[in-house]
Amino acid sequence: MRRWCTALIIICLMAGWIALWQEEKVLSVSTAFVETKKAALTFDDGPSPLYTERLLDGLKERGVVATFFVTGENAESCPDLIRREKADGHLIGNHTYSHIQLTSDNKEIFREELVKTNEILEAITGEKVTYIRPPYGIWDKSLEQDLNMFPVLWDVDPLDWCTPDAGLVMSRVLQQVEDGDIILLHDYYDTSVTAALMIVDEMKKQGYEFVTVEEILFD
Repeated sequence: MRRWCTALIIICLMAGWIALWQEEKVLSVSTAFVETKKAALTFDDGPSPLYTERLLDGLKERGVVATFFVTGENAESCPDLIRREKADGHLIGNHTYSHIQLTSDNKEIFREELVKTNEILEAITGEKVTYIRPPYGIWDKSLEQDLNMFPVLWDVDPLDWCTPDAGLVMSRVLQQVEDGDIILLHDYYDTSVTAALMIVDEMKKQGYEFVTVEEILFD
């Protein structure tokens, strides 16, 4: 009887050990297949002679790529920053020459600004410009066919350009962002650059990988 009880205890213990081993095995397998979330950081209006370099330094330290929609006049003023953006692996897009807003009355002027900015950027980088972010998100599809350019808007806009609180900008992004989103920021304001690097740090903790808009849109 004593031997039977001992055998029963051993069987129960072994069953418990097997169940525990199986549970640990299932947990390790499930966590190993968590898919990485992706998002694209985009920066408008630059490059800024005051703030863009600090942003580029911070992105490089963190191993992050972004997309910069630059104005032609700022690119002319800061060609070395454009070259660095390209050298660091960032994607460079067109944001018109003077940040002009497209209206029904100025379509030809708007088109001329895009062409001029493309020429400036191509002269600096040696590469054709494919992507355009129209100021204020206003676009005419006929320009897309005429210039063979692809417009890129956004999913998350934390209004960083008018919010002098980096923490608030970050919290707006974190509340809204989802996998596959394009985030609109600016590299022309000190607070925006601070917020951008805070956003990168927090989103990385949440499992996000940062890619260019090209990868978000076409991969």
